[in-house]
Amino acid sequence: MLSRIIFSFIVIPCLVTKVPAQQKWNLLQCIQYAMDNNLLVRQAQIQTRLSELVLKQSRLSQYPNLTYGGNVAYSSGRNQDPTSFSLITKGYLSSSMTLQTGIELFNWYSKRNTIAANVIEVDASKAGIEKQRSDIALIVANAYLQILLSKEQAKIAEVQLQQSQAQLANIRKLVNAGALPELNAAELEAQVATDSANVISAKGNIDINYFYLKSYMNIDASQPLEIDETPADQIPVENITDLQPEFVYALALKNLPQQRVNDLKYLAAQKNAQAYKGAMMPTISMFGSLGGSYNNQARNINGVTYFTAPIGKVTVGGTNYDVLPLQPFSNYTYGKSSFFTQYGDNFRQSVGLSINVPIFNSGTLRTSYEKSKLNIESLGLQREQDNQKLKQDIYQAYNAALIAMEKFNASKKIVEAAQRTYDFSSKRFNVGMLSTFELTTNQNNLYKAKEQLVLNQFDYVFKVKVLEFYKGQGLKF
Repeated sequence: MLSRIIFSFIVIPCLVTKVPAQQKWNLLQCIQYAMDNNLLVRQAQIQTRLSELVLKQSRLSQYPNLTYGGNVAYSSGRNQDPTSFSLITKGYLSSSMTLQTGIELFNWYSKRNTIAANVIEVDASKAGIEKQRSDIALIVANAYLQILLSKEQAKIAEVQLQQSQAQLANIRKLVNAGALPELNAAELEAQVATDSANVISAKGNIDINYFYLKSYMNIDASQPLEIDETPADQIPVENITDLQPEFVYALALKNLPQQRVNDLKYLAAQKNAQAYKGAMMPTISMFGSLGGSYNNQARNINGVTYFTAPIGKVTVGGTNYDVLPLQPFSNYTYGKSSFFTQYGDNFRQSVGLSINVPIFNSGTLRTSYEKSKLNIESLGLQREQDNQKLKQDIYQAYNAALIAMEKFNASKKIVEAAQRTYDFSSKRFNVGMLSTFELTTNQNNLYKAKEQLVLNQFDYVFKVKVLEFYKGQGLKF
């Protein structure tokens, strides 16, 4: 797990964020800046915002929809007269408007479960942000410690170089005086050249480690950055006896963001499965609509004239009578109907209930439900696998910390022995009882012992910090 995290951050390129001006950065400032600006953290924040949008949309789906529609059309050729409904060959202009709404009254809690799943997904996305932030905190801590280590190594190399240069100066005087052969000076000159190369290499490692730290913090590589040189022995570390693997693992399951992400995604998958199951059931909905229409050929009746003229005559008992119709004849006059008058006259309303029963849909709904159940099973296995991997990583980190502590303690003794050897050899060399080669050999052994001590010390500090990281309670500095 740790190696994957470190690899993912090493491949990040140097970026263009401007670093705010300040004299020196301590570790907490570096971590906080990285957690606020690292690209992987910002990408996780975008994913959270996307999850929040999905949640917002699913909540809005509970409310009635509202749709407006309108059209304007011109028709020509053989049409139906909109007034008399007889067939005519005449063009006319028409328009209509409709306002429709609908709402699902009952869908077997499909939407409710979808909303619940999206709420959990938002929480999982937020936990994902915390995972990225905790990951970058550990990576920045490692890069920070690597800079401190490389600076300590550079100091040791410079001290070694100064000692070699001082010895060369003394030997050169003796050689010039004829007290020693030129070989002694040549051997020390070679040692000075080697020590100079070591100083250059150590300083180069400082620059390289600074580049790594800047990339993790999303700072442009050309921007100046200087950190506080905290001695390794002043960096607080927990007692390794308080970091037993089972204890750390129990805390990790509760506190690590990745474990929370796994748990939340598993719960969200369960809610999604219930939503898919509900989608296979009948849905009861309510709908309604309002509408109106207009036609430029429509006419209103402006007036009517009644006629009562006889329609014939009849003779009864020798008397002639007029035959009148049962109702008077009427003669209608028509006029154009206005736009708003027609919409008022043609105003239509409707409301009703509908039921949608999914009988056969090519197995789409059933397949989605079965896939959701498999997704639950897959996420459960992934959670179990991640927990197993976490436990394995914790035990490995604990063993690595123990080994690092033992190597650190052993390095102290090695430095003490190498220092005594070098002190004795210097005294013997000064009285001419030791060759230059033997002196430089002992000096190199002391240099390597000091360098290894510093390396083991920082290695021990970092490995304990890894165990602190697994507790999920933040790094202590």
